[in-house]
Amino acid sequence: MQKAIFLDRDGVINDNSEHYYIYKPNDFTINNGIIETLIKIKEKGFIFIIISNQGGISKKIYSKKDVDNIHNKLIDKLKYHNIKIHEIYYCPHHNSIEKCLCRKPDSLMLEKAIARFNINVKESYMIGDSNSDINAARKIGIKGIKVDSNKNLLHNKHIQDLIVKL
Repeated sequence: MQKAIFLDRDGVINDNSEHYYIYKPNDFTINNGIIETLIKIKEKGFIFIIISNQGGISKKIYSKKDVDNIHNKLIDKLKYHNIKIHEIYYCPHHNSIEKCLCRKPDSLMLEKAIARFNINVKESYMIGDSNSDINAARKIGIKGIKVDSNKNLLHNKHIQDLIVKL
């Protein structure tokens, strides 16, 4: 079984302080400390999976292609630093328009990843900046770490403690 770090995207990996919906490549900037944090965690034998709500698709603010373009930019940037994202799961729905089982705080995206990658739930973590991230993880027994949005993860005590603990 594998150990995984599940990551929320907007606010954790990239800065969304200027725009709630990040779908234009020029608006996509990686938060300070994320690369260094992922390198340290990778050294401990974890894989990385992104779990993200992308309700702007349902609201017709942007398209799946826009999301894929952003994800390709992210994957290329991380690959440059020898960091692999094993998969990116995103929910295109918004609860004001349609009901689904995948949108956090529901846990379907996490459950799919656990099954596909044979994840050890007891040794895995979800890093998110909202209660919906942490609640989705909690529903299936994954430890959640809530961080402040758009802040350097290396300056977060819970992340520092996690790196030492691993």
